Amino acid sequence: MTKLSKILVSFFIINIISINYLYSVSYIYEVKKQEPIESSVSTVATPTFEFESQCQVLMEPTTGEILYANNEDEHMLPASVTKVMTMLLIMEQIDSGALSYTDMVTCSKKASEMGGSQIWFKEGEQITVDDALKAICVVSANDVTVAMAELIGGSEENFVAMMNEKAKELGMENTHFVNSHGIDEEGHYTSAKDIAIMARELINKHPNILNYTSIWMDTLRNGEFGLSSTNKLIRFYDGATGLKTGYTSNALYNLVATATRGDTTFISVVLKAPTSDIRTAETKTLLDYGFSTYEVKKICSSNTILDEIDVNKNISQKLETRIENDIYKLMNKGQKTDTEQVITYNEDLSAGIEINQVVGKLEVYDKTTSEKIGESNIVSNMELPKSNLKEYLGFIINKFFLII
Repeated sequence: MTKLSKILVSFFIINIISINYLYSVSYIYEVKKQEPIESSVSTVATPTFEFESQCQVLMEPTTGEILYANNEDEHMLPASVTKVMTMLLIMEQIDSGALSYTDMVTCSKKASEMGGSQIWFKEGEQITVDDALKAICVVSANDVTVAMAELIGGSEENFVAMMNEKAKELGMENTHFVNSHGIDEEGHYTSAKDIAIMARELINKHPNILNYTSIWMDTLRNGEFGLSSTNKLIRFYDGATGLKTGYTSNALYNLVATATRGDTTFISVVLKAPTSDIRTAETKTLLDYGFSTYEVKKICSSNTILDEIDVNKNISQKLETRIENDIYKLMNKGQKTDTEQVITYNEDLSAGIEINQVVGKLEVYDKTTSEKIGESNIVSNMELPKSNLKEYLGFIINKFFLII
């Protein structure tokens, strides 16, 4: 072997060693300062209202923060507000692919005999799931509710067990369901806070339900049967999107309402109001308070390109990363604060990465209070294969000629 050959071989070996070392180093974290944004909600005093209803809650659903509460954990008769949980389980089935909007639901003898609000669903009659949702959401049809419970659970009893299991999963500590529709029965109860919790789950995870709960008027049975919403806010309150009314002679007038303006949404719960008008007025008071005092700002947008980072075992490309989910902050209007991002990438990231693969985590903090605002996964925005031998050799040759 000539002296030149020995030099080249030595250089080759040294470069292989250096490459292996270079690409075994993990990209761990980075802190990024944000521009000032609106401030935390902590500076706003709790308001005092003179309500005639027994229980009230105002919640902001992206953060889950409760902005006003009174008797929020008291066990109450929910009446047809019960159907929020029924709607949640229906939408879970649809969004999972287990059920389709075009599937047919058949009325059983039990369903046809339900009293209260109904569409006079006849035994053996069939409607689509799409029409069933209209009947449940717009006119609170008990007969259709039971038919849907039987379709999903096999029986209403099995479906009610699913409702209680979901309530437990969501941390609804003051809730126990006995039926799917809300007609008063012993042992059937919930609380204002728990109603807000299940409403939040419904609108956050299954926003298509708002296509139904925001309907003011519609028809069924080829236009022969008219529907008119029991929720007056849908027509008369700016941004109202739902959600569910309820009434029995014992429960009195209940309403869980949702409204959105811009990026800001609120959930209001009013239970046991003495009249329908008072129920509506007190709901408007809560929502007005929310919209006049707070707003939700998007701090980070999903799909925002974040970085281009070096990854083990690929010497020709960097990995482009992005934020997976939006991060929001609930804030007082008119104040400012600083935030910072903490970016942490998984240790020992190696090429062979698929698109949308989780590669790290983004955390956003209030710089003044050090309070964590939110977090999101960081995912790959591209496929990144391992470098092959040809790429390694090309890299080394290019490096060699740069040196000489």
